[in-house]
Amino acid sequence: MPPGAPSTGTPGRHRGPQGTSWQQRRYRWDVKGTPYLYIAPFFILFAVFGLFPLGYTAWVSLHDWSLLSDEQTFVGLANYRELLTDAYFWNALRNTISILILGTVPQLFFALIIAHLLTMRLRGQTFFRLGMLLPNVASVVAVAVIFSQLFGRDFGLINWVLESIGVGRIDWQAGTASSHIAIAVMIAWKWTGYNALIYLAAMQAVPRDLYESATLDGASWWRQLTSITIPMIRPTIIFTVIISTIYGLQIFAEPQLFAGGGQDTITGGSSRQFQTLTLYLYEHGFNRGFQFGYASATAWVMFGIIVVVAAANYLLVRRIRSSA
Repeated sequence: MPPGAPSTGTPGRHRGPQGTSWQQRRYRWDVKGTPYLYIAPFFILFAVFGLFPLGYTAWVSLHDWSLLSDEQTFVGLANYRELLTDAYFWNALRNTISILILGTVPQLFFALIIAHLLTMRLRGQTFFRLGMLLPNVASVVAVAVIFSQLFGRDFGLINWVLESIGVGRIDWQAGTASSHIAIAVMIAWKWTGYNALIYLAAMQAVPRDLYESATLDGASWWRQLTSITIPMIRPTIIFTVIISTIYGLQIFAEPQLFAGGGQDTITGGSSRQFQTLTLYLYEHGFNRGFQFGYASATAWVMFGIIVVVAAANYLLVRRIRSSA
């Protein structure tokens, strides 16, 4: 092009590098910042409805706090000292752990077996899979009411069966072991199918070649379950163990409704034979003078117990997994 001739290039051509640099920076900000914006609503709601109540409960637990009084006196760790010396608290903790073991261990065991059977070629698989979810869909109140009738002392179906075979009637609510078994059956019935579907989803990712090879080698379904299925879905098993443990330590509706009515719905029976930690918390927070300070201390002790037990479960299962 001769000197002095007008340029025929695109207007603003010399601003191209700057524009490109701005677009690149904006793209990098978009890539790095957009994911945080997407997840921000959850953390905001969690901070408002989760962290703040948790911190406020910790503050209340350090006070002699009652709704019947306008004065909230700071007492430090006095609520925790009183709680740890209360025999009823330790009784509630023992009941909770007993019901947790009786309800969780058989529940996860049968869930594994049911899920493994559903992986086989059965007619109407969709029907059976949907049927596993129905107990979980049912209201916990309805489940507790129905099973309370089934375990009734005078007109319960289970006692009628036991009496017909010569065993004799059992007062399920009166005994510690019998009441724990009855409540554990409610929990297992409601959550076995749900955990079975979780296991079933994990089993779908297990290569079918492993099962075909095991079948050719003559391995039974039990051998395939213990040697192939369980080792391959251990992370899922760890997840269900931890979640079931957390739920089991917080059971409330089942023992409350199992009592049938009256003061026993709060104390967990006439002798506190099936009072759980949540019932103990409810008793002091909403029945005995609305002692919110003491109830908040109970809630924080429960929180600590749940964290410790869940961590112990995780470390135990992880150790088993690493040694296998």
